[in-house]
Amino acid sequence: MLAAWYETNGPAADVLHVGERPDPEPGPHEVRVRLQAAAVNPSDVKARGGSRKVIPPYVIPGSDGAGVIDRVGPYVDPGRVGERAWVYNAQWGRSFGASAQWVCLPEALVVPLPASLDFAQGACLGIPCMTAHRCLFADGPVAGLNVLVTGGAGVVGHYAIQLAKWGGARVAATVSSPEKAAHARAAGADVVVDYRRSDVVREVRAAIGGIDRVVDVDLGSNLPVTSELLKPHGAIAAYASTGKPVPELPYGAWLWKNPTLRQVFVYTMPDYAKEEAIADITSWIEAGGAQFTIAGRYPLAQAVEAHQAVERGGKIGQVIVDLP
Repeated sequence: MLAAWYETNGPAADVLHVGERPDPEPGPHEVRVRLQAAAVNPSDVKARGGSRKVIPPYVIPGSDGAGVIDRVGPYVDPGRVGERAWVYNAQWGRSFGASAQWVCLPEALVVPLPASLDFAQGACLGIPCMTAHRCLFADGPVAGLNVLVTGGAGVVGHYAIQLAKWGGARVAATVSSPEKAAHARAAGADVVVDYRRSDVVREVRAAIGGIDRVVDVDLGSNLPVTSELLKPHGAIAAYASTGKPVPELPYGAWLWKNPTLRQVFVYTMPDYAKEEAIADITSWIEAGGAQFTIAGRYPLAQAVEAHQAVERGGKIGQVIVDLP
């Protein structure tokens, strides 16, 4: 099969190769997926760069992808052959991920792809959608609640806005440019605030009041704003804290609010949370109107350029690698 892989950590142009690798065969409780598209997520490029060490003999990167099941291993229903599917956590804890023509995975990580979606859209459903879902719903339904999505034009933020609206919430989002503001509004945000140009606390309070749930792209940097807006018994769910990796928690100011602070990492979240996310994501798609924004599509031969596009930042939407 054709695949992208690396044998050592480092810059994409130095370590990422594209060529032939052995075809995989499914083991017990596994299925093999003939992938048509794979997403390149920030965690994929960080892993290649060194956040996770290489699992010998080499790593085929990529958590998320979509394609068709073409073979099943022992103890798997043979009726799954021919099923359109999306995959997630493909390269977590194993060497071989989604940037290849075939991938073999435990069947629980291979999910039926709704008929309304194409393979590129299906490749978007893993890390970002499941992260957004966990941040929103880990502490219960959001119907009637006020939700703040920081980084509302980011990939996770874009899905968080949509899922929050699907769940019946009022949604405020923060962004950093007029272009990103338009993207967040298109996703359904009721209130959009450019944090570089406006007072987020004042604007959000004036529009919808205090906040019950926060979906946070940068916990440490955003605490001054989120702490002030959070209602008693509210919850902050953060999936990153890049700007301030060691946050300073305002314990005294929070104490009387009895808030919940939650960290979300899809790779290791509980199985029941993954199952809930899959069920709700499927229902959201079937309800119609789900939006998927593709920032760029690259053939597998340009896997280096795809990784570099993610690392540069500034994009709106996801980067997809098309498998030949």
